Amino acid sequence: MAVALTTKAKRPASSAKTKAALEPVRDAERTRQALLAAAEIEFSTKGLAGARVDVIAEQAAANKRMLYYYFGSKEELYVAVLERAYGAMREAERELNLTNLAPLEAIRTLVEFKFDYCQQHQQIIALLAGENMLSAAYLKRSKRLRDMNLSLVDVIRTVLDAGVARGEIKPGIDPLHLYISMSALSYFYFSNAATLSVAFARQLSSAAERALRRTHAVDVIMAYVKVP
Repeated sequence: MAVALTTKAKRPASSAKTKAALEPVRDAERTRQALLAAAEIEFSTKGLAGARVDVIAEQAAANKRMLYYYFGSKEELYVAVLERAYGAMREAERELNLTNLAPLEAIRTLVEFKFDYCQQHQQIIALLAGENMLSAAYLKRSKRLRDMNLSLVDVIRTVLDAGVARGEIKPGIDPLHLYISMSALSYFYFSNAATLSVAFARQLSSAAERALRRTHAVDVIMAYVKVP
């Protein structure tokens, strides 16, 4: 009886110890994600040069010491933000399960996705514009980003090959250039809607104009890939 009581007494202590050990890990990840989210806003609105680490820390309810502890420097935090933004987009693309769809349906789905993603995540447009002004100097540091992008190209190649085999998609289409065209039809529209609206006296940011543009993007790509 004494042994049984001793064993029972130890279980709550072990459980409490495990909880105590896990809690700092969860807190650390929450802090890290809060810093990344705040940094994404700061970098997308002010660029790398204009962004301030004290503003990022304040918005994340953290302190600069923790920011430097997790990321080392403002520049490394910026790289982490780029990786996070790209990673989220690539993960959403993976969830489309394009290779499980009929080839033409897969192409249409990806075009629609690219348009909708740009509309719903316009911070990534500002991030990419800023990084292009830096000649992709910081993207070059990330091997993880290169691997993610190459994986997407492989998926598109698989879809195209399946469409060619079925006689539905023209042979010889370069998967990378196809993806660039898909992206450009959406990215350019959202990144330049303000200036184009003024230049042509037409409110391109309205829901009606967005619907027209989305349809146009799909029609352009589908007309290009389909066998005549």
